[in-house]
This record gives sequence, C-alpha cells and structure tokens, in this order.
Amino acid sequence: GYGAPPAGGYGAPSAGGYGAPAAGGYGAPQAQPGYGAPPASQHGGYGAPQAQPGYGQPAGGYGQPAGGYGAPPSHGGHHGGQGAPGVAGYKIYEEGTLKPAPNFNAEQDVQVLRKAMKGLGTDEKAIIDVLGNRSCDQRQQIKLMYKTCFGRDLVNDLKSELGGRFEDASVALMMKADELDAYELRRAMRGAGTDEAALIEILCTRTNAQIHAITAAYKLKYGSKLEDHIISETSGHFRKLLVSMSVGGRQENQPVDINKARTDAQRLLQAGEKRWGTDENTFNMILASQSYEQCRAVFAEYGQIAKHDLEQAIKNEMSGDLSTGMLTVVRMIRSKHAYFADRLYQSMKGLGTDDRTLIRIIVSRCEVDMKQIKAEFQRLFGKTLESFVREDISGDYRKLMLALVTDH
Repeated sequence: GYGAPPAGGYGAPSAGGYGAPAAGGYGAPQAQPGYGAPPASQHGGYGAPQAQPGYGQPAGGYGQPAGGYGAPPSHGGHHGGQGAPGVAGYKIYEEGTLKPAPNFNAEQDVQVLRKAMKGLGTDEKAIIDVLGNRSCDQRQQIKLMYKTCFGRDLVNDLKSELGGRFEDASVALMMKADELDAYELRRAMRGAGTDEAALIEILCTRTNAQIHAITAAYKLKYGSKLEDHIISETSGHFRKLLVSMSVGGRQENQPVDINKARTDAQRLLQAGEKRWGTDENTFNMILASQSYEQCRAVFAEYGQIAKHDLEQAIKNEMSGDLSTGMLTVVRMIRSKHAYFADRLYQSMKGLGTDDRTLIRIIVSRCEVDMKQIKAEFQRLFGKTLESFVREDISGDYRKLMLALVTDH
C-alpha cells in the first residue's frame, strides 16, 4: 500500500472554523461532484456527472459536474474532448485545476513513459509531464495502452522505478476514483488504530452514486462488504454514523422545506440540550439522510431557536470520536470547499506532513472542485495552496503535486 499511516490524531478542523454561512443564507447552491449512471465505455472517474446542491456558491445553477469523480470517457479514439458540456450548461472540468489534455494520444504517452523508465536511471520529469497533465480517464487509457504495447503493468513499473511519496502519488493517480476511495477506506481501517478522519472525509463528501460505486469496488477488491469492516473496526454511535453514511441514502434532490427544518431543529434541541443525556440517533438521522441544503436550513433554524450554533451544542453534548465526527459532518455540510481547504491546511501545518491526506485530497479533487478549494484556502489562511505545498514538501513529489493544483 502507499504511504505511512498519518501522523497524530484525528485532524479535526481548527477551532473557530469555517462554518459561518456566506452572505445569501443557507440556500445558495454549491457544486458537488457526482456521477449518476455510468456511460457505456467508462475508463476513469465515476461516470456521468450529476449535479448536487450545496452551499455558498453563486446562484444561477446547481453546481458543476465532476471531473475525476465523473469524467466521461473521451470519445474518438485517443483524442479526449476537453470540457464536455455538463448539467445546466456547465463544463465538466470547469472547477477543476486539472483538465483533459487536448490532442491526447495514449500511444505516444506510453512511449514517453517506457523510455523514461527503461535502462539506467529514471526520467522523472517525463513521468510528471504525463501523469500530472492527463485526466483520470486519460490515465486509465494510458494504463491499458501500456500493457497492450509492452506486455507490462504500468503501476508495477512505477513502483519499481520510483520511491517515497513521489511513488505514492503516482500510484494513486493511476487508480480510478472509486478504486482509490475503496483503497483509502481499507487503509484507514487496517492495522493498529483507525484513521477516523479519513473514513469521515470519504464517506461524508461523496454523492450517493459515488458511495454505491465505492462499496462495489471495495467488495470486488477486498472480498468483504465495506459496512462489515466499518462495524468490526469502529464502535458505538460513531459506528452508526459511519454506517449511515456508507449506505448512500441521502435525499440529494430534496427541496428545502422550512417548516420541516424548524421541526427538525426543535427535535435536535430536544435530543440534546433539553434532555438528560443526548439522543444521538436523532442527530444521526437528520445529518445522514437530509439533503445538504435541507441540513443548512435546519442549522439556521437551530441557531434561531437555541441562540448558538449546532457545533456548540455538539461540543457540549458529545465527546470523543462521535463529537469530532459529528462536528466534521456539520462543517462539511456548511461548506465542502472550506472543509477540504482546512483538511489540506491541517495536513501541512507545523512539523511533518500527513502525506496520505495531502495526496488523497489533491488527487481526488483536482478534476472536481480544486479551484474552489484553493479560493477557500486563501480566504481562510491568507496564503495560496501552492505556496504551502512549495514550502512543505520537496523534490519530484512537490513538482507532481504542484502540477495537479496549478490551473491548467
């Protein structure tokens, strides 16, 4: 597997956080990657995109479809189309920093890669030029073409030629989106200790269709159900929260119902602060089943009734993994892009780097919404994501990560 276990604890978002709603209230849509029904000949991401409402984005359309998480296969042999039309007139790769290479030719690319790894020494620059500038779908075509042309496995060759974090990132780039998520979930539950932050990050930020693709990929790869592993590796109400998220049953297209939001806010108040002990099931049911927009309506109504935000109530009423998990879900629902920006910041701040988190987020979001994540990163931390990456990591690993997060 790639990468060492993450350093330290849970990686909860920093205090003070990013949860404050942007002007325009909780109803403003935010792009959410998705993928709907898979197209006929799918190589890379998660299939055809599906828009998902969200938070704090300009009005005028419910989100852009996904890139690496929903990039359609390119049409016309080896030549991938760039920016295919998506939902509501958005371009597929509009919010990603990594776009499909124009005039893509898989046969040419595999010749470059083979030459870079053949004989003595390795041409790392050539590898970065290819892997750091091709979409997920194009990389899948390259993987297939490499085996076709040379009878060799590209991932095995990368592993034998490269090392360290550069190898980890390159191998992650060669996985399909659902495979990478399944792999990361397995790693998060393997060995001593569980990486709760990674479990929540993946299970809480993917659409229903993505979750279904991940659970299928997990079963295929590991021979067991994802839910069974979650049950055996976690416990208590935190386990219930993760199982709820792993079902992929959120009511994604649910219109905002203010009366229901008011009722649910009252139920949360009764389940927490107004009773002796906390009814965690009520929190779980609302946070895991309602659409993001409906949840935001509940959060706003809760603030009106309780005179403080839901995060404060969770901190007061819960502890341990459950508290951190619930807080993460609420913050992620408030703003997914701010959530990912914070996760990236936490992975690089201070001594040492949580490379596994850094690689996972950059690889999985660079074709989806990295532009918005970068904007939130600068707003929250006063520096660009690129400058953080430049200062925190080095060598070919840095060059590859910068290629993925720099606007193409």
